[in-house]
Amino acid sequence: MGLATSAARAEDPIKIGVIAETSAISGIAIPNGAKLAAEEINAAGGVNGRKIEIVEYDDHNSAADAVRAFQRAAEQDKVNAVIATYISEVMLALEPWAGRLHMPLITPGAASNEITKRVHDDYDHEKYVFHGYLASSQLADVVCEASKALLVKDLQMKTAVVMSEDAAWTIPLDEEYMKCLPASGLKVVDHIRLSPDTTDFTPIFNKIEGAKPDVIITGISHVGVQPTVQWKNQQVPIPMLGISSQATNSTFGADTNGAAEGVLYQGVSGPDVPVTEKSLPFTQGFKAKYGNFPSYAGYTAYDEVYYIADAVKRGGSTDADKLVTALEATDWVGTIGRIQFYGKDDQFTHSIKYGKGLITGLMLQWQDGKQVAVWPPEVAKGTLKFPSFIKLTSN
Repeated sequence: MGLATSAARAEDPIKIGVIAETSAISGIAIPNGAKLAAEEINAAGGVNGRKIEIVEYDDHNSAADAVRAFQRAAEQDKVNAVIATYISEVMLALEPWAGRLHMPLITPGAASNEITKRVHDDYDHEKYVFHGYLASSQLADVVCEASKALLVKDLQMKTAVVMSEDAAWTIPLDEEYMKCLPASGLKVVDHIRLSPDTTDFTPIFNKIEGAKPDVIITGISHVGVQPTVQWKNQQVPIPMLGISSQATNSTFGADTNGAAEGVLYQGVSGPDVPVTEKSLPFTQGFKAKYGNFPSYAGYTAYDEVYYIADAVKRGGSTDADKLVTALEATDWVGTIGRIQFYGKDDQFTHSIKYGKGLITGLMLQWQDGKQVAVWPPEVAKGTLKFPSFIKLTSN
């Protein structure tokens, strides 16, 4: 009996719960990326003969719904790990439950520094949580590094206004912006935090124009289409560069009726960017299956299924604590770079490591309806190009 049970268990699928905001263009790429990875792994024989099974849940952009889905995943559906959300508030609501239910949890898109701070501060309880995306302050550092090269060095820009939505993830983002932008050569002349429910950006853009900055540095995720459309309609003569999560979606050009032209946004990869040898096969496979290129969270969700499978293989178990130990030892080249996690004594415990040879981030620009990498030079496919209403200081 015991032998039969263990043999059956060896053939049980490895179940990965995926909780996402499937009505959002950034969110739907999460289960889609995860399913594509699972199909590829299963087609190659699975993990020691065991198939990967993706169990999907829609959290309807609600932390309460996400928590209910997480509890169901762990207690009823008996998943072995969960990939969840691109919204920091949702991830922060899930985090205590990962500890209570001893369930490995990885986010493909939430950015708040608080996610890994909790793991660092209470490792024994929160060790089940992993951050599969860059933390907010690291995202700010990518933007500042790109700004120094593209704006200060190439275009002689000197001043900036920071425009961020009021959300958990932008608090550490803006704090780092206020330090690293001046260090990069851009004096911050105003700092605007706006409600994610804002629909009319005219007063905000009027205020920014009054400050006469050389550039608008953005921190936007839940908003994106609306400010971009109004930026063009109002012919705001100032370029936008920074974090714009919605701009990572290949539908953003059409969603904004072409207003995206000239928008610069941070990404971890892009449709034509060979960050690693796995990047282009993934984006092409994703587009063939789903009809569009993935958002940033599609890349990370895809990679996460692969390195969860790798951790199960290396650890020889789906036991939660053994899986955590194996995940901590991750050294996996994915679509966005080489993925390793910071240790329990690091500031960003269980976040992916940032830096050369690991995950560095890119700057892309919408040009002629396409997403074109413009920085860093080793992956750049084009140079900066702005619509005619933009007035550059170097002109």
